[in-house]
Amino acid sequence: MLSILINGHPTEQISVLDRGFQYGDGLFETLRISNGQPQHWSRHMARLVNGCERLGIATPDLECLKAEAESLSRAFVDGSGANEQAVLKITVTRGSGGRGYAATGVQESTRVLAVSPAPEFPASHATQGVKLRLCEMRLGENPALAGIKHLNRLEQVLARAEWDDPDIAEGLLMDNNNNIIEGTMSNLFCVQTLEGAEPTLLTPALSRCGVRGVTRDRILEAAAHLNISHRETDLQLSDLQQASEVFISNSLIGIWPVRQFTQHASQHEYEVGPVTRRLSTAIEHATGVAE
Repeated sequence: MLSILINGHPTEQISVLDRGFQYGDGLFETLRISNGQPQHWSRHMARLVNGCERLGIATPDLECLKAEAESLSRAFVDGSGANEQAVLKITVTRGSGGRGYAATGVQESTRVLAVSPAPEFPASHATQGVKLRLCEMRLGENPALAGIKHLNRLEQVLARAEWDDPDIAEGLLMDNNNNIIEGTMSNLFCVQTLEGAEPTLLTPALSRCGVRGVTRDRILEAAAHLNISHRETDLQLSDLQQASEVFISNSLIGIWPVRQFTQHASQHEYEVGPVTRRLSTAIEHATGVAE
């Protein structure tokens, strides 16, 4: 079951001249729907607006976008019976234009809203942790695109094609300087515990590539509120090898602890530690309707 609005109209048809289709010229947001309400709306819109401004795409009317999102989300949940959880994907492209990279004459962006059933994950992913692997695929560095959720996802597509083992929940990608950046669908955190010091939460800096996740920001804010030392920095494989806790995050999964990380022929095991548990509880109990 899939419900779609394109520029406010219930249709699945879009022009082949749309620059999102032609060049990946656009952005997208993936939101969790709970009881018919898109979660953390203002945070997702802030990232969408920032991305539109950076790419020079006409920002859609946010009040109109919100009204469409809420209407589509409620209708989907009402029509699916007991299913109170769903996923809303919002795609904004530069719009339709003629042949060639120049966007001459393109004035109005295209907005696509699609609601689908929430993916079903084993409960053990959140409680006992998941397995990760290191991908061979590398992320290209481009500060102009770093942080935003643009439509060019071929690196993630190729990385995800590297494994078909259902026991592996996610793959981690590095840049060409051997910095670990993120997962194919998630942001990464690890906890460094040095003798005689308080644990420090570390997450990769995203100034050169990677997506600045909404849940990533929420976790960093929760860490500050809980007085957990935290830092955005360059992370190497050695940092993961020495970490006492590792977890991944995104808007649909929340936080998944990592229990095993495989890189080439070696494996590293982790426990679901106190920092991960505190942060999981903090973001799970925070309502997202007003954000």
